[in-house]
Amino acid sequence: MKKYTVTASDIEKFNEIIDVRSPREYSLDHIPHSINLPVLNDLEHSKIGEMYTQQSRFVAKKFGAQMVARNIARHLEETLHHRNKSWVPLIYCWRGGQRSRAMAIVLREIGWNAKILKGGYKEYRRHVREQIKVLSSKLKFRVICGATGAGKSKLLRKLRQCNMQVLDLEEIANHRGSVLGWIPNNPQPSQKMFESRLLYLMRKFDPEKVVFTESESKKIGEIQLPDSLIAKMWQSSCILLKTEKKARIKLLRSEYKNLIKRPETLKASIEPLAKNQGKKIYEKWLELIKDQDWTSFVDELLTVHYDPSYQKSINKHYEHLSEGFVLNISDTSTETFTKLAESIAQTSSVTETIPQKNIL
Repeated sequence: MKKYTVTASDIEKFNEIIDVRSPREYSLDHIPHSINLPVLNDLEHSKIGEMYTQQSRFVAKKFGAQMVARNIARHLEETLHHRNKSWVPLIYCWRGGQRSRAMAIVLREIGWNAKILKGGYKEYRRHVREQIKVLSSKLKFRVICGATGAGKSKLLRKLRQCNMQVLDLEEIANHRGSVLGWIPNNPQPSQKMFESRLLYLMRKFDPEKVVFTESESKKIGEIQLPDSLIAKMWQSSCILLKTEKKARIKLLRSEYKNLIKRPETLKASIEPLAKNQGKKIYEKWLELIKDQDWTSFVDELLTVHYDPSYQKSINKHYEHLSEGFVLNISDTSTETFTKLAESIAQTSSVTETIPQKNIL
């Protein structure tokens, strides 16, 4: 089957990508838009591993062949039945070994030009790490900076609507990037899945055009940003949002409605901050939550925790912040950010840093 193998750089050339690993392996990470047609389910995969160690290689392979044959037959009947003759699938397993070869042999015997990913998922992971590093160095980032509640994510979404290239890292990470940034009923992906999704998006960008992204620290929730990417962001030109505090509080109250409706969850979420701020301040926050004085509560969090932390971090890491394009914002309405995005799209240059200027 050696002549039927391809490398990870050829992934996008195929009609469909089939991951034949177990559902558990697939759930942790997989090539974006691949489908999972396991030749062994989780229980079968585990049982065969036990047979290898507790009985013999022969017994394990004989049992495995039975399970693989049954599962491939089921996939042909249920999922692949309507694929036409010109269909060209790419198949991969953990190392590009027995599981992917078993599926490929059957598909090729039928008449489909099935290929195997050389080195399997393990090689794909090496490719992901390498390509993120390569693309991070090639892409031209413009980083949107601003204190918590300034509207950075909102501006990114509007820039995307203006057909600008946008890398929304918090969207990929399923997290808003702060201690209160988790999203209900939408857990974060695994680190590997995040990196797979990240590379998938980065490969779509034109390196001759600017990519807009939001200022981040090294971690978004539990996700660690690749060193090469965060280093390039820190060296990139900036757009600084200077949003009035009253408008920031209004925006945050709107975006964190889920926590306001769950006071006990909110209390638990801010408890880690008490270690740095002290018991007296923490008790004041709890009192504001009890009184449902949300404006004062958000104001307190910004004044005591978020603003000092953000200012220290942004000044330390973003080298060109003082040269950045300054936007003074008095309200965070949809109309305001639509106009800002349109203005940036019109004045943005792919080769030069936007000069410092106030638009509002």
